[in-house]
Amino acid sequence: MLLIPGLAFGAADNEAVDFSHMSIDELANIEISSVSKKKESLSDAAAAVFVITQEDIRRSGYTSVPEALRLAPNLQVARVDASQYAITARGFNGTAANKLLVLIDGRTVYTPLFSGVFWDVQDVLLQDVERIEVISGPGGALWGSNAVNGVINIITRSAHATQGALLNAGAGTEERGGAARYGGKLNDNTAFRVYAKGFERDGTERADGTNVHDRWHKQQAGFRVDSGIEGDKFTLQGDLYDGESDQLVGSDKTLSGVNLLSRWNHALGGDDSLQVQAYFDRIRRNYPGTFRERLDTYDLDIQHRFRWRQSHDIVWGGGYRVMEDQVENSAALAFLPTRRSLKLANLFVQDSIALSEQLKLTLGVKLEHNSYTGTETQPSARLAWKLDDKSLLWSSVARAVRTPSRIDGEFFVPGNAPFLLIGNDDFDSEELTAYEIGYRADPTAKLSFSVSTFYNVYDKLRSIELSPGGGLPFVFGNKMRGNTYGVEMWGTYRVNDWWRLSAGYNYFKKDLELASDSGDTTSLNGSETDPRYQFSLRSSMNLAHNVEFDVALRSIGGISAGDIPSYTALDARLGWAIARGVALSVSGYNLLDREHPEFAATSTAIPSELRRSVYMEMSWQF
Repeated sequence: MLLIPGLAFGAADNEAVDFSHMSIDELANIEISSVSKKKESLSDAAAAVFVITQEDIRRSGYTSVPEALRLAPNLQVARVDASQYAITARGFNGTAANKLLVLIDGRTVYTPLFSGVFWDVQDVLLQDVERIEVISGPGGALWGSNAVNGVINIITRSAHATQGALLNAGAGTEERGGAARYGGKLNDNTAFRVYAKGFERDGTERADGTNVHDRWHKQQAGFRVDSGIEGDKFTLQGDLYDGESDQLVGSDKTLSGVNLLSRWNHALGGDDSLQVQAYFDRIRRNYPGTFRERLDTYDLDIQHRFRWRQSHDIVWGGGYRVMEDQVENSAALAFLPTRRSLKLANLFVQDSIALSEQLKLTLGVKLEHNSYTGTETQPSARLAWKLDDKSLLWSSVARAVRTPSRIDGEFFVPGNAPFLLIGNDDFDSEELTAYEIGYRADPTAKLSFSVSTFYNVYDKLRSIELSPGGGLPFVFGNKMRGNTYGVEMWGTYRVNDWWRLSAGYNYFKKDLELASDSGDTTSLNGSETDPRYQFSLRSSMNLAHNVEFDVALRSIGGISAGDIPSYTALDARLGWAIARGVALSVSGYNLLDREHPEFAATSTAIPSELRRSVYMEMSWQF
């Protein structure tokens, strides 16, 4: 039997979307916005996009954003230790992966130190997530630099959909945590919510039993206000957090931050609309003995959508971002100059042209000016052929760039002369030309699937070269190039009203080479950080007496860098809705073996072993 609405753990009020009762057709028509910066159904999106729903997150038993991203079969997610993750799409993974753009409610979570994401500070109350849209493939024409191999867009619920109180507490063999949230109304048109959460996670060990000294804990609180009347919608939201992590030598690592975002949406009639968004993001990170960073980001974006001659659906806009970054150096490493004011200005336009009722061509381009290489151009073209109401054939070609970061041009090791490694003031943007073709269908009321293939051509990838004189120090260069190709597929089969199966498979191959005049002897081997294959299988059952049983199996190929062997892991969750608004669940992770590694921080580092663990969680909603 299906679970009764409202008894499920984390269920929201009548304004929330209840994914547990959706048919295959309804799931295929979930509205998304990341592919075209406008609302469209998942079945019409001309891209390799997977949507993680609130129901998927709740039933996984996962307790953090990085773990929840394991639910996307088009991502490579590997846990490195207690707090670090390596996450990417279509290759080039690492703790400093720099080819994936991540947004939380429209706020880009990005560090100019290495053009990537610090995953230890990316957190939301998972019960408030509406969906996570995961695009594998370039998104530079809309989202700009660093949306090279993919885009992750985490979208939380409106405050109108999170009314009432929620209390959550959990404890297990590796982690303890809790959260509280309250939502109410200021008037008929304005709703709010406030929340607080915290957790503590035990440290990891290496295979020989050595303690890695990476135990950590973090606290976070925030709010959101949503108001709307007569075609105008306004959102104001913010978060603040603070955390500490052990390290082997010296004082604990600390991190803290605060962000504030506002967004105004104005309906102009029909599909025409205007959106204005601004945010401020402050991050403080202190690694005693290594570096301390203070980063303030100010961002403004404006977007306008309108129709022209009926067949043209145009979205255009622009933005401006200022990042004030200051680093306190150490004897181990330095960023010089220590203080930088980085500016990013952009202008984009996209035109979706209805060539016929079944055929749509989407052309787009983004012009972006950055502080390192000046103006970059990122065009794309997508063709979607709606074969019938149940299937879509699509293809695309696009150019994307990964613009330089501070580590590329201003990095020095050690922190004082004589240096062993230095950045390159003339470091150029890494370039990608991507070709994709895909097919998505839901041929029956019980089955839906997606298949996509890609061929990516990269140029000017980062290499490590000898100085012009042929000796030390080493210097970053752009003398690596090559291609990657592969296939991504996933599908869902509803066996019956109470049992659903989901599966995914990825095959990935990378062929890189160095320019003939390169002196690099390490980057080719160091780039082998991606598994050749990934397979996942999930089973979700709604049993009698409001009991849920979920099992997730994943099999991941080995990784050459760091000598990480292939592994197979099994996670499971048993949940029981005891009464209306009261639920209990028990989750087990890595159940097939005592421990295994998933990723090494560097090719020479001894990786942490991730142990089998159990987590029990209780939730009250009223």
